[in-house]
Amino acid sequence: MARGQLTDAIQKLARGFLHREITIRELRLYPYLDYVMKNEQKLEPAHINQEEREILRVLKNENHIEGGATGLSMTKEFYDYINQILWFSYVAGAYD
Repeated sequence: MARGQLTDAIQKLARGFLHREITIRELRLYPYLDYVMKNEQKLEPAHINQEEREILRVLKNENHIEGGATGLSMTKEFYDYINQILWFSYVAGAYD
């Protein structure tokens, strides 16, 4: 499997946690969210396109994240979920 691919296993994890499927754009947004939370904890508006803004809006409506450019926060459960997704889609996938 190529890194960063949206597989059935990834969709199963998404459905289990989010109760919905994710897009490839959402999958590829997760590494940035992980980076932001480990660093300045503020989104950089220039790094987010309109489609990603809509994904962030959905995540806010689902109560997984709060804030944005002035300060981003997320639930521990969502942080754990995105790291599980990153493991399977980017780390473990590199060895397939």
